[in-house]
Amino acid sequence: MLVEIKTPMLPESVSEATVQEWQKKQGQSVERGEIILMIETDKIALEVPAPESGVLSEILKSEGDTIYENDVLAQLDTAASKSEDASSDSEAASAKAEVQAADTKLSADAQEKEPKSKESESAGIPSPAARRLADEHSIDVSAVAGSGKDGRVTKQDIQNAVSAKQSEKPSSPPLDAEPEQKHEQPDVPQPRQTPASESPAQSGSRALRRQPMSRIRRTIAERLVQAQHTAALLTTFNEVDLSAVMAMRTRYRDKFEAKHGARLGFMSFFVKAAVESLKSIPAVNAIIDENDIVYHEYCDIGIAVSSPRGLVVPIIRNAEQKSFAQIEQQIVNFGQRAKSGALTLDELSGGTFTITNGGVFGSLVSTPIINPPQSAILGMHKIQQRPVAIDGQVVIRPMMYLALSYDHRIIDGQEAVTFLVGIKENLEDPSRLLLE
Repeated sequence: MLVEIKTPMLPESVSEATVQEWQKKQGQSVERGEIILMIETDKIALEVPAPESGVLSEILKSEGDTIYENDVLAQLDTAASKSEDASSDSEAASAKAEVQAADTKLSADAQEKEPKSKESESAGIPSPAARRLADEHSIDVSAVAGSGKDGRVTKQDIQNAVSAKQSEKPSSPPLDAEPEQKHEQPDVPQPRQTPASESPAQSGSRALRRQPMSRIRRTIAERLVQAQHTAALLTTFNEVDLSAVMAMRTRYRDKFEAKHGARLGFMSFFVKAAVESLKSIPAVNAIIDENDIVYHEYCDIGIAVSSPRGLVVPIIRNAEQKSFAQIEQQIVNFGQRAKSGALTLDELSGGTFTITNGGVFGSLVSTPIINPPQSAILGMHKIQQRPVAIDGQVVIRPMMYLALSYDHRIIDGQEAVTFLVGIKENLEDPSRLLLE
């Protein structure tokens, strides 16, 4: 019996997807519930399991194809079974053994090596998705042990290699700017190094490498252009002295972590400070809907974070109701699952205000672009020891530049400045956040 494998129900507001990677090949046996295909929407990757056990008799959509809900992706023959495959393989093996036995010129050693030689023909060959991921992270595919059939290198093998590579050197957490005791320069992603054997300077090569944009990268590009074309974007700047926040973190860090199982980071302070400013200036927490302004009576704060698939913005729902510990625990959870691609569409949808932290990559100042349909975004930056004048004296303090990009159609300049000053004041006197 042939069973159609169709595109699963896509999340609301998502109309199409892309075939990312087939985990099984045509003709292979699969078990019910076994993942046979990965598809990618503009926000998340989805797994497609086998509806029944059988043999994947025909693949109808190739990797990179655009697909829509209920499209037929493949045919599964439930009448075929692994036993039939095993029988077929056994017959083939027997025939091969007879041929080898008949060939008197082959030595015993050659007979033992021949199957291994044939078996290793596909060893080390990466799947298309694995090749793309390896190129993105400068992974030497030949050094990766393949776990797929006949030693084929899968996307998961490359992801494991990327994780191992990243764990070899310390790097700043993706969601939170952890203070450096000596305020050393944070790790900055370095451009891919061209192997000496491929160096254009040595070989004179002017080769180009072209690869299609992933669906999530195309969506990011479209939304950024949309924001530039539809909103009246302005950015206002300020700077904040983080001495008081750092002193509070140092004082309570160990007790906080022992009690709540999460470290007391910077991001929770910024989220709480943003919530208080959003309460004071509700226009920053509003959106434009045609001829109406929609004010949100809650604060759903998006935290922009880099993942292997690009920029994602998981949402802290009802941040105004959450404690420091709840915010930190959710941030840790988001960070871990962003790396593994396990965030759900619901966790990435909505949001009334966004915070992005370019400081973990070494950014000193920037002008972030709002995340439509939101009306504002707060940019955090690198903490840097700088001389500042306080009470007539020049002192060295840990300073950070803040940037608020906003839609001038809905937020006036005075409101934007007042909002950012409120964040500055709450961070320079964090006891305000505890007292609300």
